[in-house]
Amino acid sequence: MVPRVEGKLSKRIPYHLAVIMDGNGRWAQQRALPQTVGHRRGAETLRRVVIASRDLGIRYLTAFAFSTENWRRPRQEVATLMELLRVYLTNWVHELNENNVNLRVIGERSALAPDITQLIADAEARTAGNTDLCLTLAVNYGGRQEILNGVRRFAEQVRRGTLTPSNLNEDLFEEYLYTWDLPDPDLVIRTGREHRLSNFLLWQVAYSEFIFLDTLWPDFSPLDLNAAIAEFGRRQRRFGGSRGDEEAERAEPDMMDL
Repeated sequence: MVPRVEGKLSKRIPYHLAVIMDGNGRWAQQRALPQTVGHRRGAETLRRVVIASRDLGIRYLTAFAFSTENWRRPRQEVATLMELLRVYLTNWVHELNENNVNLRVIGERSALAPDITQLIADAEARTAGNTDLCLTLAVNYGGRQEILNGVRRFAEQVRRGTLTPSNLNEDLFEEYLYTWDLPDPDLVIRTGREHRLSNFLLWQVAYSEFIFLDTLWPDFSPLDLNAAIAEFGRRQRRFGGSRGDEEAERAEPDMMDL
């Protein structure tokens, strides 16, 4: 995990940015191209966004790469997405190391091919010491499934007698989530014209800011990222408090000083 850097509170840059990368298929369809081309273009967009995020001072970037529901897509499309994941894990680790980016993957790995799970473990190990940006890929991830898994793990400890139901609170429950060592997202960007979360980080985004864009993910550029962050900087985050509430301001996570 990238260590938290203490400093002056800056509302201009999100400490943790999450992105829902939507629109690869429609981008290809609009150009009469195979969907595989759209997904490859989307992978290249992610590479650019990773570097742009690091350069801006964002410390955590979480990208929704493949959901538990995506298995319902046509077999060839799923195969393409899995192959792109293999390519990313095999060929981009050197680039991540060059840019001091730490990679981690969240989601249910049991349904992934054994070679992919091994590539994930290798990539995580090879980038573990990097500290400029923590890139988290959500692969075979579902927010509801994550919460249910956490409930099951807690219930198992209750069954064993190591905990009681009265022990459970928000802080303890977060330790049972995939994101147990990550701060909650400050900003969630979704491309592709849809205005929904699609089962992404349901627990973690309770107080996140949201920006929904018509731009399809393959066309999303560092300029779009800058514009979204500028919009984020114009918003006042109150975390349940009223406007001007000093307690609410103090509750806001520390972010990088520009």
